[in-house]
Amino acid sequence: MNEASDVRERTIPVAAREDDAVTDMAMTNAAGATASAGRASVLRRFALDDLLFRTLTRSAAIAVLLLLGGVIVSLFYGSMPAIRAFGFGFLTSEIWDPVADKYGALAAIYGTLVTSILAMLLAVPVGLGVAVFLTELCPHKLRRPLGIAIELLAGIPSIIYGIWGLFIFAPFLQAHVQPLIIAVTGPVPVLSTLFAGPPYGIGVLTAAFILAIMVLPFISSIARDVFDTVPPVLKEAAFGIGCTKWEVMRNVVLPYTRVGVIGGVMLGLGRALGETMAVTFVIGNAHRISASLLAPGTTISATIANEFTEAVGDLYTSSLIELGLILFVITFIVLAIARLMLMRIEKKAA
Repeated sequence: MNEASDVRERTIPVAAREDDAVTDMAMTNAAGATASAGRASVLRRFALDDLLFRTLTRSAAIAVLLLLGGVIVSLFYGSMPAIRAFGFGFLTSEIWDPVADKYGALAAIYGTLVTSILAMLLAVPVGLGVAVFLTELCPHKLRRPLGIAIELLAGIPSIIYGIWGLFIFAPFLQAHVQPLIIAVTGPVPVLSTLFAGPPYGIGVLTAAFILAIMVLPFISSIARDVFDTVPPVLKEAAFGIGCTKWEVMRNVVLPYTRVGVIGGVMLGLGRALGETMAVTFVIGNAHRISASLLAPGTTISATIANEFTEAVGDLYTSSLIELGLILFVITFIVLAIARLMLMRIEKKAA
């Protein structure tokens, strides 16, 4: 066999063998060129997709900034008549008299801040407690149903909260809770001022309770989600050295998730600052500042919702628009402070 092959190779002309080699090389080069062209086409397509994606996302970000800028400009432009008429006194005056065309935002600002702060003082401990219970103490069969039930509270329209607060919750407070609070805190010097007056049922404290119920699902849901991100090995190590559940939550879980928890709290605070209809139903809508939490009051959003449709005259309308601008500034300041806090926490952790 080998001798026959050698004979055949000797009988094939040298030129023919060279032609075959050239042909094979050409085919190899053609295949390589085709593969290179295919890879280049794929890379061009990837580059085009990446450019399109980058353009779309940048356009979305710019559109949001333009919308935000448009809101600021429109609020500022609409507020100019009130700014020219009252100046800085608009922020320090409690007077709100549409008949005399004199307006001040101090009562509304006070009501907005007080109701939001009280709501957070009520909602944050309860929300964190609910999150701890769902992640650490609740039986596994009940965790999902209870979690879904709490999250459903966020889907209830605010006007439903307002109707419930006006017709059910406020009468309950007026008949059972507020008289007891007045009787208990009467001899105490400071508390007697905070809870003075007749039990109206509606008022700043009632609005704070309603806001606390409304922001509770946001705080508890976010806290539960961030608690679930804690690596089990950290908690197991803490339990292994003899820590109790309370010590594990205080020394391991909360420090590990503090950024997410603060973010959830600030999200709830933003909701409380801007809530309109539920507060309008139960706060009493009185343009005055009272030291008593049981007295009626008002907020910026409640004032705008109550009076914007019946505002007559440019100055009246402009004053309401300036209230909206003030609420925008307050919300922006709160979110900016929250962001700075988160940056400091992240920097310290790093």
